[in-house]
Amino acid sequence: MKSKMFKEHRTNFAKELPSNSLYIAFAGNAVLRTADQHYPFTPNRNFFYLTGLENPAIILLIDKNAQGEATETLYLEAYDELVAKWDGAVLNEERAKELSGVEKFRPLDRFERDMAMKFHNTDGLTLWMDFENRYFNPGPQNAAAFKFAKKVKENYPYIALHSAFPTLARLRTIKSKSEVKLMKEAIKITGKGIENIMKNSKPGMMEYEFTAHFDFQLRVNGVKEHAFNTIAASGKNATILHYGENNCKTQNGDLILFDLGAQYGYYAADISRTFPVNGKFTDRQKELYNIVLGAQEKVFALMKHGTKYSALNAAVIDHYVKELSRIGLIKEKDETKARAEVAKYYYHGVSHHLGLDVHDVARMKDGELKKGMVFTVEPGLYIAEENIGIRIEDNVLIKEDGCEILSDMIPKTVEEIEAIMAGKAISKKK
Repeated sequence: MKSKMFKEHRTNFAKELPSNSLYIAFAGNAVLRTADQHYPFTPNRNFFYLTGLENPAIILLIDKNAQGEATETLYLEAYDELVAKWDGAVLNEERAKELSGVEKFRPLDRFERDMAMKFHNTDGLTLWMDFENRYFNPGPQNAAAFKFAKKVKENYPYIALHSAFPTLARLRTIKSKSEVKLMKEAIKITGKGIENIMKNSKPGMMEYEFTAHFDFQLRVNGVKEHAFNTIAASGKNATILHYGENNCKTQNGDLILFDLGAQYGYYAADISRTFPVNGKFTDRQKELYNIVLGAQEKVFALMKHGTKYSALNAAVIDHYVKELSRIGLIKEKDETKARAEVAKYYYHGVSHHLGLDVHDVARMKDGELKKGMVFTVEPGLYIAEENIGIRIEDNVLIKEDGCEILSDMIPKTVEEIEAIMAGKAISKKK
């Protein structure tokens, strides 16, 4: 990836900082698993958004002086010859500059000393950090910010602390062309994996065997990590939204629901597809599947700059009231009661932001869709008494007068799915 994108992110963010302020971002540290092994490291996503760096223990400092001029510094670990022999050399200045576009560097072990001098000598300074903490206790990838803030409050109680998370969340909701390009690649690779599953599907396979065909395609396309843990839910398991065991044997006649995604350049795809393990929908399965597909089309038609977010889910419920009443699944004639009855079969929202996180950061519950936002669209129906769960999910870019379905190349109609599973070629959009 080119450093230009990350430079633009820092420039846009620095404009939001007040004069006479510091912003500090921590990459995070690898978490010890056991003995001398660590869990795989992944950088704090706001740190990555601003730097493009994926190495642990790095610190970004943005110093905006009283005149409103911002300077950027990266604090890097020093080279250690023995560590380099065992684990490889740490990120050096030349490579860090190439990836991030930051040009000023300091040794990591000078960070606290530098901050002490800044706090001591600057009157009226404010300190901004990423204090994302939705579960009360900070997670391991954000613990460094809270630990440092505690030190600051103990030793420099006159320094005012502020959370930069709301600002970063707002900036991250609007994707640049470069970000969309990365997401398109993640989606494209995800699509290859889904088609590989379809082509190798047959009754009697274990759910985890299906996921192996997906994983293989990701690996051969250079993807080391999934965007999230794959869901492969057959039969009644598909009525559990976050089913994750993936260890049941599929039966002839089952539908199997997949919720999965590749991660490319740390940007996520999030796709769901549902299909019969034997390659042929029953009439009932086809009827329900096309109702879900119709709900998705209703949402696509609404998605454009200025649409209220709440209108999306309302459209799905309106559609389900009509269609589920038509097929007799809903018995209530009163519309209010019928809408409540829909919740028995559809019990989640239809959309969420997508980006560096699969449930990307945002501060919008009933706000408006804006040009440049990327969303999932994922209506579903879950009928436990029939052992049927169906979810169809695509990824969508909001435009001024409509939307672009970024995942439109991934087959999803009944006809396309049955053709692929029968070994036939289909004409797909590129």
